[in-house]
Amino acid sequence: MSKRIITPTPALAEYLPQQYKDLVENGPHGRGLGVRDLGSFKEIVEEHPHCAGCGVSLGVRLVAAALPAPEDTLIVGTPGCSFFALSQTAVNYSNTAFGNQNAVASGLKRMLQIRYPDRPKDVVVLVGDGGIADIGLDMTLHSWFRREKITTIMVDNEVYGNTGGQESGMSAEGKVLPMAPRGKNFPKIPVFDLAKSSGCVYGARVTVANPVRLGQVVEKAILVAREVGPTYVQIYTPCPTNMRFSPAETIDVARAAQKGTYAFEEFMSEEAEALIAKSRRE
Repeated sequence: MSKRIITPTPALAEYLPQQYKDLVENGPHGRGLGVRDLGSFKEIVEEHPHCAGCGVSLGVRLVAAALPAPEDTLIVGTPGCSFFALSQTAVNYSNTAFGNQNAVASGLKRMLQIRYPDRPKDVVVLVGDGGIADIGLDMTLHSWFRREKITTIMVDNEVYGNTGGQESGMSAEGKVLPMAPRGKNFPKIPVFDLAKSSGCVYGARVTVANPVRLGQVVEKAILVAREVGPTYVQIYTPCPTNMRFSPAETIDVARAAQKGTYAFEEFMSEEAEALIAKSRRE
């Protein structure tokens, strides 16, 4: 993979906005950058169409900045709020039919292992709660059962944000939403626990209120998936539009969740732990 897919043809280059040109000229490719380096490189077009204060767009931005090898990474997404930011990042990105992202990612990972046997190619699913926990739960679980070497990242805003505010399987029990006026009547789907029991060798639950920790777990998840097996990261990305709080309060809402329902949690297999320890020594 290369920057060729985001490099404009000479005939069109002069008409593109400077932000897009910066993705090509000052992107993260091959530079060994991370979340702590945000502001020194261009990882996303900032004039994206997300709502003000969108937790998902922040989550996507932090994940894009945390990729250990963006030049060798393929992001697989699906329709939803996450698509709008992902389509404007400086990474290789493939959009799929809603919910089948883990099946597509599995095939792409196998293909890349054959095509590039001597060079790691990271395949990362980056999708909202609807795509992973609802429509795509079966294909997500089966990719874990098969021990596919891919990383699955959920940007969890606990709602179907781009279609009016319906409840999702990840909405909190009792939560009143624009299209769930009586409140959700069943608990949040325990996807994090399912990841533990379904074959993931590493998993972490974080929020956008702690960018450094988020970057660390994303990097660990991707490095472990290269060699050991499937990994999972669940990121709380609150939605001010449908949860009806001020866009300026997104980080405060995420920070409050860290003290309760979204307290940091991490698990790993012995093989994953050994690999992480080895990478730290190196």
